[in-house]
Amino acid sequence: MKKIMLFGRVAAGKTTLTQALRGEEIKYYKTQYVNYLDTVIDTPGEYTERRETSGALALYAYEADIVGLVLSANEPYSIFSPCLTSMVNREAIGIITGIDKPDANVERVRRWLQLAGCKKIFPVSSFTGEGIKELAAYLEDDEDRAARKKAEEEAAKSKNTTKKKRAVTPKKKDTV
Repeated sequence: MKKIMLFGRVAAGKTTLTQALRGEEIKYYKTQYVNYLDTVIDTPGEYTERRETSGALALYAYEADIVGLVLSANEPYSIFSPCLTSMVNREAIGIITGIDKPDANVERVRRWLQLAGCKKIFPVSSFTGEGIKELAAYLEDDEDRAARKKAEEEAAKSKNTTKKKRAVTPKKKDTV
């Protein structure tokens, strides 16, 4: 899987999204440091919000294949300035979290992410799972696709073999 770095403000849903992408149980905890995991770099929201630390995110982006700008679907404003993605020499995608919230305004947040420079945008809900599969598929690399295709072929082959091995036994007639 391509390595993605997630950044957004505090409570945007970055850590919850990380848990959903990794197939983990969703439980709240506050990210206190840049958390380097196997396929995700989860960053504290304060790094995005504070001018003193926001520049460090551009440096951390060099460790990722893709940068994910994360905004919650019920944000009152965008923390990302127009054309922000031009500062990072990696592909940048937008991720709209919390699309299942009652006050979600997905289209407004989509427009903000487009203004920031995101060409590809994924609306997701880490709690319902909506959109997670599509995002994970987008993050697959060639090696992941080949392994998935091989596993699917083997499963289909195994299923066909099992069907052929089943012997049909005729029903015995009751004798009185």
